[in-house]
Amino acid sequence: MTAIFLINLARSTERLANSQRQLAAHGLSFERIDAIDGAMLSQAQKEINYSPSLNKQKYHYPLSAGQIGCYLSHRKAWQTIIDRKLDYAIVLEDDFILDTSINSAIKNIEQLPLTWQLIKLSAYQNRTRKIAYQVPLQFEQKLVIHKKLMTGCCASAISYQGAKQLLAATKTFARPVDCDLQHIWETQVTGYSLLPYPVSQDCEQVSDIKSRSNARVKKSFLARKGQQLSSAVNNHFATAAFIKKTKRALPDDPKYKKGAAAPFYS
Repeated sequence: MTAIFLINLARSTERLANSQRQLAAHGLSFERIDAIDGAMLSQAQKEINYSPSLNKQKYHYPLSAGQIGCYLSHRKAWQTIIDRKLDYAIVLEDDFILDTSINSAIKNIEQLPLTWQLIKLSAYQNRTRKIAYQVPLQFEQKLVIHKKLMTGCCASAISYQGAKQLLAATKTFARPVDCDLQHIWETQVTGYSLLPYPVSQDCEQVSDIKSRSNARVKKSFLARKGQQLSSAVNNHFATAAFIKKTKRALPDDPKYKKGAAAPFYS
């Protein structure tokens, strides 16, 4: 049975109940991961993993307590995958909306013809990005590589090796968790997306993990543009290498090869 972990704050009882109703409606069980409330951490506790000095080098504004708590909560879920020696698990934040395709998506994940580390099952606020490569799957779904990994961590599948590498690569972090996941040349963890997404984020709800972080922060425009330019170059080459690796890993079977290619950086 697929392991499903739900990141949820102890005080967010309504979100927990709503999540339970949705998953039960699809015959899915889950285990709750007690989310870390960044607002309740001391500065010393935050800086066990979060580095303010590295943040100044790598990001255009300091992370809020909520963002730090969110990151630590995901690391807690990844650690659980390792501790349980799971092949993989689906990690959900508690503001999701399940589509009827969720069980088909799980079947496809379990039958993938290649090894993988990370699969996005949702994208932040229904954002879109051009597809660089795609592999047809059953149930009118497809496994795709976007030109850049989508933002948001509402729902992802993480393999044992993916969780192990992510924990090692993010022992010290400086960016929001979904931003770090996009830096595949740094983490050495590459990510697919499963489309159409079987999970969406409930945009009517403000993240409980982040909701206590309402203070406005000063963002550096020039730093952000410089980071975007550097990331675009690194991402181009890393994604191209990821596509080549995926092509080599696919079985020599027409059902995977036919129509798999999509224009790269068109």
